[in-house]
Amino acid sequence: MQRLQYARALSDIRLRLGYTLRFAGNGSGPDSVADRVVAIVNLSVVDMLKVLTSGRLLVHVLFGFVCGLPLLLTGSLLQAWMNDAGVDLSTIGLFAFVGLPYTLKFLWAPLFDRYTPSSLGRRRGWLLLIQLVLILSLVLLAFSRPATSPLSLALAALLVAFFSASQDIVVDAYRRESLLDEEQGLGASFYVNGYRLGMLLASGGGLIMADYISFRLVYLIMAGVMLVGLATTLLSPEPDEPQGQPRTLREAVIEPFIEYFSRRDALLILLFILLYKIGDTMAQHMTTPFYLDIGFSKSEIGTVVKLFGFSATMLGGLLGGVLILRLGIFRALWSFGILQGVSTAGFALLALWGHNLSGLAAVIAFENLSGGMGTAAYIAFMASLTNQRFTATQYALLTSFMGIPRVMAAAPTGFMVESMGWFSFFLFCALIALPGLMLLAWLQRRETVLA
Repeated sequence: MQRLQYARALSDIRLRLGYTLRFAGNGSGPDSVADRVVAIVNLSVVDMLKVLTSGRLLVHVLFGFVCGLPLLLTGSLLQAWMNDAGVDLSTIGLFAFVGLPYTLKFLWAPLFDRYTPSSLGRRRGWLLLIQLVLILSLVLLAFSRPATSPLSLALAALLVAFFSASQDIVVDAYRRESLLDEEQGLGASFYVNGYRLGMLLASGGGLIMADYISFRLVYLIMAGVMLVGLATTLLSPEPDEPQGQPRTLREAVIEPFIEYFSRRDALLILLFILLYKIGDTMAQHMTTPFYLDIGFSKSEIGTVVKLFGFSATMLGGLLGGVLILRLGIFRALWSFGILQGVSTAGFALLALWGHNLSGLAAVIAFENLSGGMGTAAYIAFMASLTNQRFTATQYALLTSFMGIPRVMAAAPTGFMVESMGWFSFFLFCALIALPGLMLLAWLQRRETVLA
């Protein structure tokens, strides 16, 4: 009887909010937040499937797709184009600096919190403007000449990266403001899976097309695919603007930091963000050299990673989002963090097994499944930390901060392998997850982080 009441409550919410792309509600409505949380957490399997196939979440898949697509258009696909055009390797290496806007995006994020550029609203107004310029930047990149004018190519790629990073800022803010805290995990999992699909199309799809058509035409096609983002922006609703929106640019720049660092244990929470996936990050940085070193061929690695890795990561992200609804963010972070550590230890076992295709498939599938679950909880956790008055700025700061281990912790991993060997290195990567989990438990006991 109780479950029937919950299902009826959810049905009522669905009727009032709408579950098509055009009328995918932003979380406002006559139902109280408490009623919606009860209905969400106690969904039946049938109702859960209805939620998973709703336009309310489809929006975040599509936004994730158009955010993931441009990333590798200035990364691996651009490198392939330059290599094909005969550009020397030193120049290709320098193009890594094109990705700087993704790390520094918190510097201009306050603009998106302070100003509302059009009648579409603060989030959709910026998105429409950014996506239009991003498409034009991709067209400009398509007509660049890598062999004869690498400088103009670099400027065009930098424009694409800048507006792509800007799109990420606003999309993250939109997702945070349009979903409840309890929905952030599921929203994050849909966004991440869409992001990975965009990356797959840009890298794998782009390279396959480049075998049959010119790179210029490939980039023009990708620019056309970005129209999906424009359509999503126009058809999606604008989230409700929170009370206390910054009135001046100075307030938009300073207040987000003052508000965050005035919280209890603010620095320790940042330390947790640094530590939570540090072992996973260190291990991932050395996986390809590891596979090759123990005797796997490039074809074996490519086949198994693509077949098991990509599908397991997608499944892990979706499963993680569903479980966060049931467990809450704290218990999900704890559970998925343990799974991440155990899966990293699987590489140590593979170091003992040596060349074993079944072992490789099992380790990659488990690692990507747990990694996808952990990423969904990780992103949802950071979203829950933001104050909706400054969502764009605070979220950009946190995501920039979480990227530090990718550089600082990953840099010495080669030296560690040389001195420790593969088995001890991966065992270390598994154990280094423990400080982050211990810190999470301590924060929970102090009620700094809410379950």
